Amino acid sequence: MGPRGCRRLVLPVIVAAAISAPLAYAQDGQNSAREPGPVFSDSGPDAELYGAAEGYPVGTRGAAPQLDKLVGVYSHFDELYKSRAIGRATVPWQFKRAPEPSIAYHFDNQRLSIADYLKRNPVTGLLIARDDTILYEHYQYARTDHHRFVSQSMAKTLVAMLVGIAVSEGRIKSIDDPVSTYVPGLAGTEYGNTSIRALLNMSSGVEFSEVYDGKDDIARLGRALFVDEPKDPAAVVAQFNTRTAPPGTRWHYASVETEILGLVLRAATGTPLADYLHDRIWDPIGTEANASWAIDGSGQEIAFCCFNATLRDYARLARLLAHDGAWEGRQLIPRQWLLDATTVRPEDGHLAPHVATRYFGYGYQVWLLPGEQRRFALLGIRGQVILVDPISKLVMVHTAVRQKPSEPGALREPLALWFAVLQQLGQ
Repeated sequence: MGPRGCRRLVLPVIVAAAISAPLAYAQDGQNSAREPGPVFSDSGPDAELYGAAEGYPVGTRGAAPQLDKLVGVYSHFDELYKSRAIGRATVPWQFKRAPEPSIAYHFDNQRLSIADYLKRNPVTGLLIARDDTILYEHYQYARTDHHRFVSQSMAKTLVAMLVGIAVSEGRIKSIDDPVSTYVPGLAGTEYGNTSIRALLNMSSGVEFSEVYDGKDDIARLGRALFVDEPKDPAAVVAQFNTRTAPPGTRWHYASVETEILGLVLRAATGTPLADYLHDRIWDPIGTEANASWAIDGSGQEIAFCCFNATLRDYARLARLLAHDGAWEGRQLIPRQWLLDATTVRPEDGHLAPHVATRYFGYGYQVWLLPGEQRRFALLGIRGQVILVDPISKLVMVHTAVRQKPSEPGALREPLALWFAVLQQLGQ
């Protein structure tokens, strides 16, 4: 897609709006007297619009997302769409608990509490942890700690981490190899001639539109994959075959590139992505609940989205990332890979914060926050967010049901809260 098309992209506009958020502020917190543990609410902002009276119905597969079905769909996605199960850990690892701190943040010239945040935002689950200790865990809209919440594009970072593991195992020889080395079905196509590295960085130079209007390329891709017919996924992605820039020169968000990385992984490892994830990450980090990953008609995981897990298991994943791929003394993801994934090389200036977008930079399928300290985020439409600070080991997991897939300014307030958390609790 050319520069004109890039300006049409919604996602960079959305993340760019975060820069206008005022620097968050927090006062020293006072611990709540309540016994530490998850907090549940049957309500939430605009609960009636989200289907509270009907018990937050799930709806039907393939229907256009209706507002009164979003809560149900986003917490029962793997019941609507065919998915591959990912079993919980053989030996669960348990978080510790601490009394809730009181967290204040500034947003739009207001001083607000974390309770205000939940009253203002359609959050289904919000969890804050520091290393091995959960500090805050709240649910809204009658969701609980047993619900599996759909990741949307947060799954992209999982794919990148699995690529790093496959490289370390010698299954992928080099991320500078062209895709066609591993996916012969893409030989002779523009994506087949693109390096794995360029896909990791969303810098293929191949045209792909993602504006969430139901008529764009991501809609075409989704319609082709979320069906029962066993279509060849390589043939599906091969339809996007117009190059508008040399690989590795211009950042452009395109979910199809993660889908191709999934095909590379499947071919290189000989293993379904869900099984590879289970054995290399999900079981070793001691997850407490089963997860799942949506699959297409051929049985291939839909790599760019639609992983499903409980909030605490997302927090375990975030903790792994905060420790640069190490878990209780065991290196599950190569440390150098994670450092490379969350750092912009000098020669990749197009990926830097304030360049890739007006606010975020981009690494290996992960968003990079500006600033001297290395901090990063996993993001998905409608408010799915995981924020990670490797220095303090603070993480924030945020699942939501925003009314539109992308909204201008949608990340400003979550980031204001996050920076308040860092300021207050990151010492």
